[in-house]
Parts: sequence; structure tokens; C-alpha cells
Amino acid sequence: MQHVGLGYRKDFGEAFFETPGLEPAFVEVAPENWFGVGGYWRKQLERVAERYPIYTHGLSLSIGSPDPLDRSLLRNIKTFLDDWEIDVYSEHLSYSQVDNAHLYDLLPIPFRKDAIAHVVDRIDQVQNFLGRPLILEIVSYYTPLAAEMTELEFINEILQQSGCGLLFDINNIYVNAFNHGYDAKAFIDGLHKKNVRYIHMAGHEQVADDLIIDTHGEAIINPVYDLYAYAIQQLDAPVPILLERDFNIPELDALKMEMQQLEAIAQAQWKHVDAE
Repeated sequence: MQHVGLGYRKDFGEAFFETPGLEPAFVEVAPENWFGVGGYWRKQLERVAERYPIYTHGLSLSIGSPDPLDRSLLRNIKTFLDDWEIDVYSEHLSYSQVDNAHLYDLLPIPFRKDAIAHVVDRIDQVQNFLGRPLILEIVSYYTPLAAEMTELEFINEILQQSGCGLLFDINNIYVNAFNHGYDAKAFIDGLHKKNVRYIHMAGHEQVADDLIIDTHGEAIINPVYDLYAYAIQQLDAPVPILLERDFNIPELDALKMEMQQLEAIAQAQWKHVDAE
């Protein structure tokens, strides 16, 4: 059983179909980048869909925003998911819209009880509208906002109250632990891991002795691979794993090697489960 997929980028071009041995278990796309697409790019996506399951990872839901949910966006997402028969829809536990202004970053939601109630209500609205479970990603952040609890308490309470899925972004946990001075393994130990439905793996850039920026533009480093191995051995069952690379994209052979390393670790940790 193969576990590792790849984020599909238009920049891959024909090489995506022609690179020997490049056989992801699935591909992931941002639905907003494909709404209503036609012509050449629709044909390319059709080629992808013929070969691989498609998962989605949204960019614009802004689940923590004080603004009302964008119903037009939700209709477009539902249409895209329905048209392409996609079951997996993930997003970010963050916000990117306020006062009808769309921001250029994924900002942290304040770790507060009132924010939990707000987010849980919006999760329920989204899941009911789409007719699918919502999977939310632990995001990287660089400063907490008006916190009255820890990040771990905040995430666990949302998972417990909403029952939504968790996107286990291992690199983001590593980045946050480094930047905010906590133990990444202890954080993983404390998470409600029964909600984990999906894993993301990516690279980052260290820009100062005490600061890492989550870029998705570099290769995965060994400490993140190690944290990934530690994390997945605690899961009760295998889940899909995605290699993310958003820019500074290397030749596909280099991405294939990263995928193979992720797959080898997954096979080693889950061999007893896959054999059942």
C-alpha cells in the first residue's frame, strides 16, 4: 500500500506525466486555483484525475474570521468537489479575511474560549453545507494573540467539540516548537490524534538563530523527518501523507526522492497495519 501523494502544480507541465517512477498515491490541488477552469488546463486536470485520486487543500475559507462565511466561495468549493467526485477537503485553522479584506497570510486565531465557540459553529456550518467532513491544519504562527490558553489546549478543544478532522502538518509543529520554545514531541503526545485524517510534510527556512519561517520552498530536513517518524508511529491507522512544495520547485526527480523517503518511513512504521 502506498501512502504518499504530491501537491500538483501547473509548473510541472508534461514532466509530471513523463518522469519515470513518479507515481504518487494521490495528488492535492487548491480548489480556488481550478474553479471554472477550461481549455488546456481542464484537459490537464482530467489527465491527472484519470491516473490519481484528487484531494483538496483550500486557501480562502478563513474559518476563524469574524466576518460571515463566504457563501459564494463555499458554493464554488462544493461544485468543484462534486464535479470531480472529491471526498477530501482540508483547510487551515487560521483566518485570512477581516472587514471584507483578504489578507496575504494565514493569521493565528486567538487561543480563547470565545474563539473556540466561534470556530466550532463555523465548522458545523461548513460541513453541513458541503456534505463532507472538514479537515483543519495546524498552522505555523509567529506570535500568539490575546491567548488565555495554550495552543495545544485550543486545538484539542476545537477537535473535541466539533469532531472535525485534523491535518497533522509535521513541519508546522516543528516550526512552532522552535520559534516558541516548546517540545515538539510533547506537543504531539498531547494532541487528540484520533482526529488525524491527513499529514502534510514540507520544508522551511531558518532566517535567524531563533526564527524559522515556514516557506514550503525547501527540502525537508532530517529533524523534521525524525519528528514525522515519531508522530506517525502514534497513529492507530495509516493516513494519507502529502509532500508540499509551493515554490523554488526542483526537478521532479528530487521530489520523487523525498516522496520515497517519506514512503519508506511510513512503510517501516505501519508495516504491521498494512499487512493485516
